Amino acid sequence: MSRQAANAAHPNRLVLLGGGRRAKREAGVVWLVGAGPGDPDLLTIRALKVLNTADVVVHDGLVSDEILSLAPQTARLISVAKRKARHTLPQDQINQLLIAFALEGLTVVRLKGGDPFIFGRGGEELQACRDAGVECRVVPGITAALAASASAGAPLTHRGAAQAVTFVTGHAAHDEPDLDWPALARANHTVVVYMGLTTSHLISARLIEAGRDAATPALVVLNASRADEQRFVTTLAGLPAATEGLKGPALLIVGEAMALAQASVPAEVDDLIRIASVSA
Repeated sequence: MSRQAANAAHPNRLVLLGGGRRAKREAGVVWLVGAGPGDPDLLTIRALKVLNTADVVVHDGLVSDEILSLAPQTARLISVAKRKARHTLPQDQINQLLIAFALEGLTVVRLKGGDPFIFGRGGEELQACRDAGVECRVVPGITAALAASASAGAPLTHRGAAQAVTFVTGHAAHDEPDLDWPALARANHTVVVYMGLTTSHLISARLIEAGRDAATPALVVLNASRADEQRFVTTLAGLPAATEGLKGPALLIVGEAMALAQASVPAEVDDLIRIASVSA
């Protein structure tokens, strides 16, 4: 049985709460660590060093098994996976879980997909720790937009084609995302939409209504940096059709610079990566 499965099978042994007759321990620390987009090779050296010190790893569902396997064998792994409309634990309970472990004197690694401060609720967890008097440190990670852009060969900023880039979320708790559509519709501006699969039709329509050219190049990337990454090159007007039926973590990237995007990795590049991996 894997560590993940063993931990899931015995949830009651994972939570250490104060009380009892144990001597008071020195408070531990919470690390908010960006695990990157999924490829373990994109984990930073600092993130790996911190992960190696963990007593407890509280991780998102988007953190890959390859990265989780790098945690110490003695570390407890706790999944708090979030999916649209389905949370393992509400955010407030996640905050309290981190604090409770730290107050037991443990080193807690809150391992988050991408970067903790890019649509990762890292700010909420940091504030909760501060309010509780728990030391909290942050290790940045490579956010999915950077990985998607790099793998597709389409820069987020590019002289003459993209003088600005904006990250937005396509998901809202109710109705549609509250975004500044006229600002996002300016030409020579890359717009990266996280969590936008289910609202791609709305995003396309709002940007076009606000004045963005319907023929503006667009890119859809699923599972950026992972072995099952998929890319679809389209246009702003074509986003609804390009995303129809797709599921999974995805990015929508709209902007003139996406004209450089490649829909697939050239075979010779795959061969070089494979040879390098074998040699290592």
